[in-house]
Amino acid sequence: MKFDLPQTPAVQVSGKSFRLAQVDPDDITPFVYGADDKREASPRLLVLRQRLSDLQELLYAEHKRSVLLVFQAMDTGGKDGAIQNLMSGVNPAGVHVSAFKAPSTNELSHDFLWRVHAQTPKRGHIGVFNRSHYEDVLITRVHGLIEEKIWKQRYEDINNFEALLTNSGTVVLKFFLHISKAEQAERLQARLDNPTKHWKFDPNDIKERKLWPAYQQAYEDAMRHCSPAHAPWFVVPANQKWARDLAITEIVVAALEAMNPQPPKATFDVAAQVVE
Repeated sequence: MKFDLPQTPAVQVSGKSFRLAQVDPDDITPFVYGADDKREASPRLLVLRQRLSDLQELLYAEHKRSVLLVFQAMDTGGKDGAIQNLMSGVNPAGVHVSAFKAPSTNELSHDFLWRVHAQTPKRGHIGVFNRSHYEDVLITRVHGLIEEKIWKQRYEDINNFEALLTNSGTVVLKFFLHISKAEQAERLQARLDNPTKHWKFDPNDIKERKLWPAYQQAYEDAMRHCSPAHAPWFVVPANQKWARDLAITEIVVAALEAMNPQPPKATFDVAAQVVE
C-alpha cells in the first residue's frame, strides 16, 4: 500500500542501491524543535497516540483488513521499548505481539515460515513481530547454519510470503531500529551496572557483538532484496529513543490514515430504537 510518508528521520529502503552505512543512527532531522527537542516533541507524540487509538478502533470495527508491524534490530536496539511506546494507547484486544526466539524442535521440522504464518494478524487486528521471519536470513547466515544458496532463495520466499499477506488484506510495515556500535556498548554496560537490569543481559551478546560487520551486511542485503512498495522497510535512526518512537508512530499513523478504515453500517433501524 502506498501512502504519503511523513517527515521523519526514518529512511525507506528502495532498491539495491541502499547502503545502511549511509544512515546516521543519531539523526533526528526534522525533529529539531528548539533547546529541548525531546520535551518539545512530547505534545506531538501524545496527539499521534490518540489518533492511533482512534484508527485502531475503526480497524477493529471494520474487520476487513489488518496491519503487521515487523521490528528488527541489533541486540539492545530497542525493539521492546519501541513496541511498548507505540502500543501504549491502543486497545490490547485488537493487538497481538509475537516474539520469535530460537525455533523449537517441532518448528525446525517445518519450513522456516511455518511458525511465522501462524502468528500473522487476523482481520481487524494489528500484529506485531518482535524479531521475525527475517531471523532466517540473518543469524542463520552469519553463523553459517545454512548454505548461501538457501538464504538467497529465502529472499524470494519472504517476498512471496509478504505478497500473500498483502493480497489477503494485510498492510505490512517493517522497521529496522538502527543503532551505532558505540551506542550498543553503552546500553550493554548500563545493563551490567544496574542490578535490576541484569536479567536483560545475556553474556552471548558480547560474542554476537564481535560479529557486528557480518550482521550489518546481512541486514543490508535482506532489506535491499525484500523491500517492495507493498511491504517496505524503514530504517529508523534509534540512538535517540524519543526520536525513534516519534518516527515510528508518525509512519504507522500515516499508513492507517491511508487505509481509512470505516465502521460497519448498522444492521437495524437506528431511528426506531428507543432507550427508556
